[in-house]
Amino acid sequence: MEALYAALEAGRVGIFESPTGTGKSLSLICGALAWLRDWEEKRRQEEEQLLALGQDAPSPQQARPGSADTAGQPDWVTAFVQRKEERDKVDRLKEEQIRRKKREERLEKIRQNVQLKYAAKRKRCEEDEAKRLLQLSKEALSQGAGEDALDQLDHNEEELILAEYESDDEKKVVSGLEEDDDDDDLEEEHVTKIYYCSRTHSQLSQFVREVQKSPFGKDTRLVSLGSRQNLCVNEEVRRLGALQLINDRCMEMQKNKHEKKSSEENGGKKRRVSHTVCPFYSFEQMQFLRDEVLVEVKDIEQLVSLGREAKACPYYGSRFAIPAAQLVVLPYQMLLHEPTRNAAGIKLKDQVVIIDEAHNLIDTITCIHSAEVSGSQLCCAHSQLSQYMERYRKRLKAKNLMYIKQILYLLEQFVAMLGGNVNQNPGCQAVSQTGTVLKSINDFLFQSQIDNINLFKVQRYCEKSLISRKLFGFVERYGGPASAVKTNKENQKVAGLQDFLLTLQQGSDKEGTPQSPPTEAEHEQLRAASPLMQIEGFLSALTNANQDGRVILNKQGTVAQSSLKFLLLNPAVHFAKVVEECRAVIIAGGTMQPVADFREQLLCCAGVDPARIVEFSCGHVIPPENILPIILCSGPSNQQLEFTYQTRDLPQMMDETGRILCNLCNVIPGGVVCFFPSYEYEKQVYGHWERTGLLSRLAARKKIFQEPKKANQVEQVLVEYAKCIKRCSQTGGQMTGALLLSVVGGKMSEGINFSDDLGRCVIMVGMPYPNIKSPELQEKMTWLDKTMPRAGGQAPSRVLIENLCMKAVNQSIGRAIRHQKDFASIVLLDHRYARPAIFNKLPQWIRERTQVKPAFGSAFAELRKVRTPCILCHCSPLSSSGPL
Repeated sequence: MEALYAALEAGRVGIFESPTGTGKSLSLICGALAWLRDWEEKRRQEEEQLLALGQDAPSPQQARPGSADTAGQPDWVTAFVQRKEERDKVDRLKEEQIRRKKREERLEKIRQNVQLKYAAKRKRCEEDEAKRLLQLSKEALSQGAGEDALDQLDHNEEELILAEYESDDEKKVVSGLEEDDDDDDLEEEHVTKIYYCSRTHSQLSQFVREVQKSPFGKDTRLVSLGSRQNLCVNEEVRRLGALQLINDRCMEMQKNKHEKKSSEENGGKKRRVSHTVCPFYSFEQMQFLRDEVLVEVKDIEQLVSLGREAKACPYYGSRFAIPAAQLVVLPYQMLLHEPTRNAAGIKLKDQVVIIDEAHNLIDTITCIHSAEVSGSQLCCAHSQLSQYMERYRKRLKAKNLMYIKQILYLLEQFVAMLGGNVNQNPGCQAVSQTGTVLKSINDFLFQSQIDNINLFKVQRYCEKSLISRKLFGFVERYGGPASAVKTNKENQKVAGLQDFLLTLQQGSDKEGTPQSPPTEAEHEQLRAASPLMQIEGFLSALTNANQDGRVILNKQGTVAQSSLKFLLLNPAVHFAKVVEECRAVIIAGGTMQPVADFREQLLCCAGVDPARIVEFSCGHVIPPENILPIILCSGPSNQQLEFTYQTRDLPQMMDETGRILCNLCNVIPGGVVCFFPSYEYEKQVYGHWERTGLLSRLAARKKIFQEPKKANQVEQVLVEYAKCIKRCSQTGGQMTGALLLSVVGGKMSEGINFSDDLGRCVIMVGMPYPNIKSPELQEKMTWLDKTMPRAGGQAPSRVLIENLCMKAVNQSIGRAIRHQKDFASIVLLDHRYARPAIFNKLPQWIRERTQVKPAFGSAFAELRKVRTPCILCHCSPLSSSGPL
């Protein structure tokens, strides 16, 4: 906490490592909020001093007639300007104080007077009832009146037509508030904030619960932010499922509200349009929600419940609370993606950012700003958009048609780059030259002949016109088997679209098993995936600087299976603004080693002064005897352990691995987790053990579980694994627990806690180096060698490979020790772990306790002793029995 406090006070960029179980979250909360409390107190004292001076003469530092800044100006002019600046500053401070006092009084009133909540709720119910009765009256009056549909279009179809696109110049998007509604109330005083980010929704909720339990829980104004997918309470919108569809629908409903208001003010309307507005998007209700959020700390689940009760939108209500908040909790993507950050109203100037679980920060930034589209999606989008344009050509304005034609041309050229034709089924078009080709952004634009198109304008058009949402509505309406259109000509077009969508689904899997007719679920999934939304992300990626990314042309058997991918090479360009604007940035995690990547690739490339970077790593709270890390150099038959690509497939190497596991499972009670470098190698070893009989020997002592590839099966496997260990622990007998065969980088190597009996031993088979034949990795290595200096005599590309390997290892072996009384052994099966360059990249708390064992005998003797803490911790009844 002291190191964190000092880093925030000095405005540093810190890399903090604190192993799981050492109270990392609580340390971050208490250290950061203690600093914020002291900082606010200091600012208040400074403001009081300035206000006390009032209209007095400027201080000696301010009044320096004849100084370099005022050279050539009369003294009285300089003095007048300085006095005016000071008066303006005092006036601003007075206004801020008034607003702060007003806000504090309002929140205190809500805290003390519970009746206000019920009054507001009663008022909302009355308004809802009045609206319902008014709607019923309108429907009764309009019944039977009817109106002729314009140009033979259905009433509901009007909302599929693109609105007139007025200008290419980007206008400020109205946030959605009625401008005559107490805007001053939202213009809060400048509040220094701490933005806390983490990777998953559950991690953020856990952090909020820690804040609630901390000494700062009652006095902190905390706001939890999330995506519309997590916060939307409008069931009609939530049913859309896909995040992009939810976003577009929400924006469209807001637009409808403003157009409706504008139409009422101007009187009359251009055409009859079906405009749906969101009933939860009410300024008064969201003001109430904002105040409730600021009064008491709430996580996202509580925020959603409050939104349903108050009939207010939690997504926008939480954003209205940002200006007055002290602690803002949000996911990675919302902070690291600048357009999302700006849309949420997040201003980082002079604020503090804490990024927790940051071990994969570089990968996250790269992933957020990369994009991939398949040939199938490109052809599908071209077909949909062409038929949309034909259907509504007479109703679309000239500028809409121009941009649609530009997008169609882009899609045509993208497919041509993959060696295909958009007018033919991509699943039936064979690619002549398969393989992977990498191009710079400029080369790709020139070769695809789209360098004369302004992609920034096309991107802006897609955002403002919501064309992907309109197109999705069109396909949703006419893509299904039950839909019917007016004319025979249109029927042919729609049937063609429907057939085309189905052939795309079949064609993309042509190489696999024979295709059965698509089920209804598959049909729904196909329709739900709007290809133009994916393509918009790819177009946005192409606007990056030429040197910061590459375009990968991945040509497979057919055009449908081929793809275009944008790969971001320099994540620092998107992180630079964060570290430039913020007062301090803290990058924290349980396992941050090796930190060289963060320092060199992210911070130094983002322009951070090395003197501003501070590193801190704390040890674990467990006693030294509760962990036994061993680097094992050879097996029971003295076979040297070196799992390179050339040697790991040898039968003797797989046999030796099996013998090691058999010996360890004989003496280690509870659960044993064994990590393999890949799913393929794990499958290969499992098959070999099955043939040689080693698997049956293992199964006699431990029930064997395998990590599933499908994410939805992970929970079930973990539950069965835990039940088996508990059952063996209670009943005793020959079966002593379970063995879980997992994969580095898989579902169980990150975010899963194998605490206590679930993970008494973690085994790492070999070194999980990434595939250096991957074109993406090769391009990244080339880029690093060109842009980064050599480190310790090693090429940056070599350092990258080692760091990627050791990050994966550190994440996996960190699954075992999860709290102060936990104990486990860690066995690294490869003599290369003992090399200094590799050894030094292990976490410090593991490294300082690691033993290097050249022979298996001495290692086995040490591992048998690990059972001793069981007696002390009362964790397993098996501990009292002798070695097996």
